[in-house]
Amino acid sequence: MCALRAGQRGRRVLVIDHADQPGRKILISGGGRCNFTNIHTAPDRFLSANPHFAKSALSRYTPQDFLELVERHGIAWHEKTLGQLFCDGSARQIVDMLLAECAGAAVDICCGEAIRDVEHGGGLFTVKTDRRTVQAPSLVIATGGPSIPKIGATGYAYELARSFGLKVVQPRPALVPLTLSGADALFQKLSGVATEVVAQSTDASFREAALFTHRGLSGPAILQISSYWRPGGTIGIDFLPHEESGWLLRRKQQTPRATLRGVLRTALPDRLADALADRLGHDGALANLTDADLRGVELRLGKWDFQPNGTEGFAKAEVTVGGVSTAELSSKTMEAKRLPGLFVIGEAVDVTGWLGGYNFQWAWASGWAAGEVA
Repeated sequence: MCALRAGQRGRRVLVIDHADQPGRKILISGGGRCNFTNIHTAPDRFLSANPHFAKSALSRYTPQDFLELVERHGIAWHEKTLGQLFCDGSARQIVDMLLAECAGAAVDICCGEAIRDVEHGGGLFTVKTDRRTVQAPSLVIATGGPSIPKIGATGYAYELARSFGLKVVQPRPALVPLTLSGADALFQKLSGVATEVVAQSTDASFREAALFTHRGLSGPAILQISSYWRPGGTIGIDFLPHEESGWLLRRKQQTPRATLRGVLRTALPDRLADALADRLGHDGALANLTDADLRGVELRLGKWDFQPNGTEGFAKAEVTVGGVSTAELSSKTMEAKRLPGLFVIGEAVDVTGWLGGYNFQWAWASGWAAGEVA
C-alpha cells in the first residue's frame, strides 16, 4: 500500500521482501479468504500506549476507500458478522490487486532477498542485501511483528528501529489462545466444545464464541480478550450472556423439580454443562436449593474467573501488541521525528487492532499515510 501510493506520486520505489512470495500473511488470513477490513473501524478498537495515535491515519484512509479499490478490481466480497468484510473467492485476489496497483505505479518488488545491513549518512539510506546495494532518501520499515514465524515473521523491525535510536514498546503475542493449568486444567477435557460467551477483563469485554482446547481457551472471544490480558491476571467468562438477572430463581418457580445440571444442559453444550455443574457442586432439584444458593450460582456463571498461566505464544498469535513507540513517529506521516526519511508502518508500530479486519485496515491506512510523503 505504501509502495503503490508513493509510486503513484512519481517516486521510484523498491520493495525488498525476504519471503519467496509477497503477501504471505494476506494469503493465510480469514481462512484463505482475507478479512480485508472492518466497516466499524474506529480508533477505540486499537491498542497502543498512545490511544490517539491511530486517529489521523485511520481518518484519511477509511474502510470505504479500500472497498472502492476492491470493487474497482471486480473482486466480489461479503460481510460476515460484526462488520467483517471477506473475499467471496480467495485472499489471492487481494494480493493480485495490490501487485497490479504496484505494477501500474512502476514499483519494483523483489522477493527472496535477505537484508544484510542498513545504514544512514549524507541524507541517504544505504541498504545492502545478499544481491545488491541500493541507496534512497526514504526508508520504510514494513516488516511486521514476530507473530506466525512459520511464514517468515521476525522481530527485525524492532532491531532496525533500535539501530536508528528509536524506542520499542515490549512486544507480546496478541489475538492468541490462552493456556490453563492447576485448578482450571480440568476444562481441557472439554477440548472441541464451543459456546457463545462474554469474555471480560478490567479494560474490555467481548461477546463472541469461546472454544475449549487441549491446552486451554481459544475462539474469537478469547483471542480478543488475550490482547488485554497480562501474565498473572484473570479473565472472567459469562457463560450465559443471554440470561437476565434472576433467571435461575424464575426457573426454580417454573420447574422446581428440574436439576441445575438439567437446566444448564438446556442452555449449554452437554459436556460443558456437566463440567460446570460438577464444579458448582449443587445436585438435586432446584426446589431443594435456597434462593441465596441460586443467586450465588448465577453470579458464578455470570463471571467465572480463569487465571491463564500463559499464551500459546507468537507461533499461534495472529498479531503483536507493542512495537516501535508511537512517541517516535508523526501520527500524520508515520515518519520518525528525529530522523527524516525513516518511516515505520503497519504491525511494526505499537498499534494493534481487534480481531476481524482491523489490523489490515491499520496496514492500509498507515501505509497510505507514509506513501503520501515518503
